[in-house]
Amino acid sequence: MDKINLEEKFSLFEEHWTPKVLAESNGQLVKISKGQGELVWHQHDHEDELFIVFKGQLTLKLKERNIVLNPGEMFIVPRGTQHCPVANQETHFLMIEPASVVNTGEVKDENTIEADELEWI
Repeated sequence: MDKINLEEKFSLFEEHWTPKVLAESNGQLVKISKGQGELVWHQHDHEDELFIVFKGQLTLKLKERNIVLNPGEMFIVPRGTQHCPVANQETHFLMIEPASVVNTGEVKDENTIEADELEWI
């Protein structure tokens, strides 16, 4: 495997809320995505979800509070926690999560990308 330049990888796509896979390690996928606007309230019953922001600002709305992530900050959404990612401006972020995770959890909508539909870049 070669080193991965995150800036280069973010330049390869424009769409929002469509995670792209960069690598796999011990059953965990390393994904990047761009977000703008609001995704959907959802949860992952069996998986934690780690977010790291590189550009912009990502708000993870939780039922009891909001977590605001700026570049260089991370947060792990615990399994079973209802959350809704929101980005008021285009935001670039990385996620580390099990290969089984669907980006919209149990909710199916126009932004849903099933695990077998993920694009590797």
